Amino acid sequence: MDGDVDLLRLIGRRVGQRRAALGLSLDETAAKSGVSRAMVSRIERGEVHASAVVLDRLCAGLGISLSALFAREAEVPPLLRRAEQPVWRDPAAGYLRREVAPAGTGSPVKIVEIDFPAGAEVAFDPNPRRAIDQHLWLLEGEIEVATAGAVLRLAAGDCLHMRVADGNRFRNVGGGPARYALILAVEPGP
Repeated sequence: MDGDVDLLRLIGRRVGQRRAALGLSLDETAAKSGVSRAMVSRIERGEVHASAVVLDRLCAGLGISLSALFAREAEVPPLLRRAEQPVWRDPAAGYLRREVAPAGTGSPVKIVEIDFPAGAEVAFDPNPRRAIDQHLWLLEGEIEVATAGAVLRLAAGDCLHMRVADGNRFRNVGGGPARYALILAVEPGP
């Protein structure tokens, strides 16, 4: 539980720092992201475990990636052991997100592992300002992905290229959990 509290505080600190760096008020941040002023404030104070969709909207409004939000500070070594990888659970969809790639190396590539429960679904809004390419490599299970006007069914071993800007919907259509890796080419921060 302490790890969850620490991660909520880290997320809150990152949101606050980014908002301050951009010179945005809570109201301006709410307007740019579509996340209520109250929710932005609660996230910054580490009081709420926001869903991935809410955090993604907030990141889009602040011009950062979800991976940047979750990255641990001062992680410069090129090796990040599994036990040290930041893990976060989406309270709405119940999926588990693990930041696999070491942060702070300067690499524009991020690797995220997702454990996706049976029947889970999550949809991210389109945002043409988000120049992030991603590859979804399905390791186990079966999922359906709606992206760029197409609905595709993926089985274990399949790999799909998508753009975050298009907005994407993920749904576990298999009878059990699914596990996949997201390999993201993240735009450099402003």
